[in-house]
Parts: sequence; structure tokens; C-alpha cells
Amino acid sequence: MSAHAAPTAAAAEELFTTLTGHAPEGLWSAPGRVNLIGEHTDYNDGFVLPFAIPHRTVAAVGRRDDDRIRVASTFADEPVEVALDDLHRLFPTPAGEAPRVAEWAAYPLGVAWALREAGVTGSGVDIALASDVPVGAGLSSSAAIEGATASALNDLWGAGLDRVALARIGRTAENDAVGAPTGIMDQMASMLGEPDSAIFLDCRSLDAVPVPVGIVEAGLAVLVIDTRVAHAHSTGGYRERRASCERGARMLGATSLRDVSVDDLGRAESILDDVTFRRVRHVVTENQRVLDTVRTLREQGARAIGGLLVASHASMRDDFEISVPELDTAVDAALSAGAIGARMTGGGFGGAAIALIDRDAVGAVTDAVHAAFAASGFSPPVMFTVTPSEGPRRDA
Repeated sequence: MSAHAAPTAAAAEELFTTLTGHAPEGLWSAPGRVNLIGEHTDYNDGFVLPFAIPHRTVAAVGRRDDDRIRVASTFADEPVEVALDDLHRLFPTPAGEAPRVAEWAAYPLGVAWALREAGVTGSGVDIALASDVPVGAGLSSSAAIEGATASALNDLWGAGLDRVALARIGRTAENDAVGAPTGIMDQMASMLGEPDSAIFLDCRSLDAVPVPVGIVEAGLAVLVIDTRVAHAHSTGGYRERRASCERGARMLGATSLRDVSVDDLGRAESILDDVTFRRVRHVVTENQRVLDTVRTLREQGARAIGGLLVASHASMRDDFEISVPELDTAVDAALSAGAIGARMTGGGFGGAAIALIDRDAVGAVTDAVHAAFAASGFSPPVMFTVTPSEGPRRDA
């Protein structure tokens, strides 16, 4: 177990023992993720380039002698308990409605439900969750919960599913239990993470290739700037953006925006209304930026991708309109302080930005962002560096 995960694991184990009066059978963990580039392309069958981060959710789990599942977490006041046979009464969540249980509990319970829908059965379980993945920061705390829970139940229920199958289970929980219309990028990034590599993922075929990033070797750091402006994918703007993409694809006669190229944008502009066109233009050009980033990393290294990160942020700000003033301030301040590149990361409407910077410039960039936030009257952001890390594991 890494030193980073040890306090979280201890908290999960302590909560389990308090809940049940005995030690768990094991500890399973899964990471959050940073998306290096490729935003809102996943549900359009496109390309993404995320990497797993050291921050993790830990699930302390043990079997029960009945058919009930109980979930508790260090970030909620009360546990939630339900009969396994009653999960189908809770899920799927009707479109546009909130889950029938507390949203945090819908993630692990949704995983159990999705496994049962896939034909996996097993005894009742107690699950205690602890996490150091910031919630609402665009770092996929939800996929970390899903990955830790799915890994534990896969072992304890003897399902024998591989990591891609477990990522699909997590997406089902996210889409149909929680009601968040996200793609599969977050779950795949969490499940397939590798040290020092980003995951080049084709979201149509689910082909995934690790791409060495070489951040440490190049003397670089990835600084996460958590604006602390929370977002929620199950509501509002995220759902509207997805609907715009689907509408644009239909109007262009495409199965998905994956099938629309940069060369097609001239025709698209003559067919689509302005808002739909700009949504389409973001996705189409972002797909190309992912491909260009992968090629640049392989041929020139991480120091050469800064312009692609900056262009990605501008597209999300102007065409997809998912940035907020705090994210723009973070990106602008980091670039002004010498960052090689910077962009918001995650679904938008809040959350975090990332900045690719020289390792010895962490202090200067951090100070510049703090100063810019103070000058704008924003609450202070939370900042920390991350490196590409491993996927799920059993910790004990």
C-alpha cells in the first residue's frame, strides 16, 4: 500500500469495524483521474487521454450472513441498507429524476445492482468507503467509488470479470442508477491506470493503449487547481450539452460526432444553428487535439503539448461554454506565471483546472494563482501536484 493511500485505508477500516463490530475481509481501492485532454468526446464515441492519479477511494468490505447490502462512508452521516433483491426497486433511476437513495449511496448500490443485472450473484455485504479524491472537482470521485466497489464485489462474489467489464459496470451505475449521462472515460481511466502513462482510449471500440507521458523525466509537474466550485453531472448543463451533440450528429446524418471530421465543419456550419454548431465544433476539434497530443507525446515529449492544452481550454470556454470565471482565472494565471500549458479538466461548470509546469516552478505558479483568485474576490483554490498512477488494487 502506498503512503498516500494509507490514511484513507485506515479510515475505511475503522469505519467498517465501527459499523459491524469486526474487521473487514479486505480493502480494495481505485483512483480518481485527471483528463489530460479530450473533454466531452467520450459519449460522442471519440478519443480521450486521461490518467489515474494517486488519490484513491478505499472500500473496506465483508460478507454478511444474509441477503442485505449496507453501505457507509466517511463523507455521509448515516449508512444505507437494502435487501439485494430490492435493488431493482431503486434502479434504474428515471431520466431527469434524482436517485431514490442518497446520491453518494447510489454509486456503490448502483454497482451492486448493475452486477446483478449482468447475472452476477452473491451474498449480502457491508461496505465502508473512505476517499481522498476531492468531490465535485472534476477528478472523478464517482468512478473511484465505482471502481473500488466493483473490484471488491468482483472478488467476493466470484464474478471473474476483467477490468474493462468492470468499467462498463461502473458506467451502468453512473448512467442508470445515479442518472448522470456520462460516457465511459472516467471508469476506464480509473480501472486501466498505469504509472507514468496516460490511457489513449477509443471510446467507440474501448481499445486502450498506454502512452508514456514522461512528466517526471522531463522535470515537469501537473498542478491540479481545484476551484472548489462544485459541479454535478446528473443535472442541468451536462445533460443539455450531450443532447446538443446528439442533435448535431442527427442533423449531419452521422451515427455520432466521431464520424464528423474537421474537414466537415464547413458543411456543418451551413446546416446547424449557431449554438449546435459550436457544440459540434468543440467535439470534432477536441478529437483531433487528442490525436495530435498522442502523436506529439510520442515524437517530441510532454514539453511540446502546451499549445494543444491551451487550445482545448479555449474551445471549452467559447464553443462548449462549460468553463466558469474561476476556471478561466486559474488557467490565465498559470499561463502568465510560465506554465507550459493549462486547461480545465473534467465535465466543467466548476471543478478543476490543470497546468503543465516546470517542477521547480510549482511554488511560483501556485502563488500566482492564489493572488489572481484573491484579486478577483474568489475563495482560495486547493492546489496539489499529481503523477500518472496505477489502477484498482486489493490493499489488504
